[in-house]
Amino acid sequence: MTVLTCEREVFLQSTGIDASLEARIDPDIRVVRTEFPVREIDSDLRSWGRARAMAPELWNVWEARRTRKVFPEPRYALWRPVLEREALRIHATDPVDLVIGSANPNVVHTAGHLLHEQHGVPFVMDYRDTWQLDMYGGRRTLSDRHPGAVWERRLISTAAEAWFVNEPIAQWHRELYPEHAIKMRVVPNGFDRDFVDAPVPPSGPADRQIVFGNIGTMTAQTPIPELIAGWSAGRSQGSLNDARIDLYGYLGHQGNDDGGILGYVESVRDGSVRYRGPVKKAQIAQTYAQLDVLVLPLGTSRFMTSGKVFEYMATGLPIVSVHDPVNAVTDTLRGYPGWFAVSSLGPDEIGRALVSAAQYARTQTLQDRLAARAWADRYDRRNILQPIATRWRDRAAYAGHAA
Repeated sequence: MTVLTCEREVFLQSTGIDASLEARIDPDIRVVRTEFPVREIDSDLRSWGRARAMAPELWNVWEARRTRKVFPEPRYALWRPVLEREALRIHATDPVDLVIGSANPNVVHTAGHLLHEQHGVPFVMDYRDTWQLDMYGGRRTLSDRHPGAVWERRLISTAAEAWFVNEPIAQWHRELYPEHAIKMRVVPNGFDRDFVDAPVPPSGPADRQIVFGNIGTMTAQTPIPELIAGWSAGRSQGSLNDARIDLYGYLGHQGNDDGGILGYVESVRDGSVRYRGPVKKAQIAQTYAQLDVLVLPLGTSRFMTSGKVFEYMATGLPIVSVHDPVNAVTDTLRGYPGWFAVSSLGPDEIGRALVSAAQYARTQTLQDRLAARAWADRYDRRNILQPIATRWRDRAAYAGHAA
């Protein structure tokens, strides 16, 4: 297997990295890192030209117009010729059987599209994020004539399959592209067994302090204010006075705390809500072992899912959903033992769910956790991907035999 990606420094400058994962890359996987000619992410003022330094807003407009001619995706367009060149080089050296492009950015799909056009290689569009769907508003963001919409139609028409993380998103695209509806498949996120240990026995006596925890990036869309209001409502009843919430994760996608999370944490004067910072993936199991109840705060959308929920379920711990029932993640959690849902994001309703979860946690046994883990094993990533891998191996073998 070959993975085609950008330079490591790009992630260091923009989104950040979890270095603990690099050492776990299978030695059989070849990682090819390419140039990433995207100047917008360069924050080193010493490398800026005079025009950009004097008028950065005008420079951004000019850069957007220039790159739009290459591919209709802001910031990432200039990566297209690099990806296409590298894809052709890799195929010439070691012929490719299947290309899977995971977006965004959506420009990654151009590599598979080119190999398909020139060499008949099948390619899959793996949408971890959507191109034209506003996940929160549910509206289409591009018109039919927009270059991005034109490109997506072209890609969808030649792709072998398009993968989506949940059924509402897949159905939205089936309706947008009815002639290609058969290509639309749901490939949900899952959990990696290597990062989530087997459920651990509950610690301490039944009257111990109950520790709630949320692990995940928190943004302006994350209902942390509602969670804290619900926490205060629960504590006002005296039911959570011996409990606390630990919040783990990045603050904003760029680390800028765009949701003002720290301010909400500081507003809880008794110190029962704490921000603990991000957790490295290799240390995630140790963090879960310190928690009694998991909290899942998500923005409201019927298209909204969560990669974190699968890992949550793998722990066997009780889960409190702090999100609108309309969210797609509701369907994922339905039937999970120890799930505490809310009917609204009102403080009393959230407080009720938190109190109920704390009561359940005090009596939960190791057997309860093991049963919850057994239920969640359907979302073990190996169980999700194995049928897909088998199907594509069989298809490749058949194509080779037919040739």
